[in-house]
Amino acid sequence: MQQLLKQIQELKQSRIRQQIDQRLFEFHQFQTNNKTAQDWFSEFCFCLLTANAKSKTACAVQQELGAEGFAAASFDELVSVIRKNKHRFHNTKAKYIIEARKHQNIKEKIMQYNDEQQINRNKNEKKHKNEKQVREWLVANVKGYGYKEASHFLRNVGFKNLAILDRHVLNHLYENKIIQKIPQSLSQKNYLKIEKNMESLCSALQMTQAELDMYLWYMKAGDVLK
Repeated sequence: MQQLLKQIQELKQSRIRQQIDQRLFEFHQFQTNNKTAQDWFSEFCFCLLTANAKSKTACAVQQELGAEGFAAASFDELVSVIRKNKHRFHNTKAKYIIEARKHQNIKEKIMQYNDEQQINRNKNEKKHKNEKQVREWLVANVKGYGYKEASHFLRNVGFKNLAILDRHVLNHLYENKIIQKIPQSLSQKNYLKIEKNMESLCSALQMTQAELDMYLWYMKAGDVLK
């Protein structure tokens, strides 16, 4: 664990920090009036595409379809674009996107749910507990979303305290003996247990989950995506 902490601290002193800070700033813009409901829905669908696929592939599909394509393209058009960009499970992903259209007001739903949960909590409770409640709502109500996809979406729209347990992060944790093995499946119990380990890393580094994820991703992938 100490070696991993040292590597991240060194990266924070490098030129990569500026790129990561810029990406996190872009995520934060979703929490202001600078991002529309269409922007939110586009990111919502993008995270549907990231399951069992490379992030670059999902980015390519998002770029080609755009917010309008996610909102209005036919099933066949969706399948064609997804297949063209060499994404696996093109039929399933197209079905998920069409199913997701009942949540085109996802910005309003998330912000309203977030506000309601905040009101129901006393002032001494930490904000990340509220974010976890929003994630539970997504997992329960969005077909194609597990904990990873829900956490990814919320991070990309400006939430900061949820772990995105993709293969890069899990490999880091295993290689540094923070977890004993990489689980074959991430049940709710497994996810929340490993997320606790991530919270300990965040505490030691004095950074948010959103920030930590960007550094861990860069260390494996060599780029700063989303």
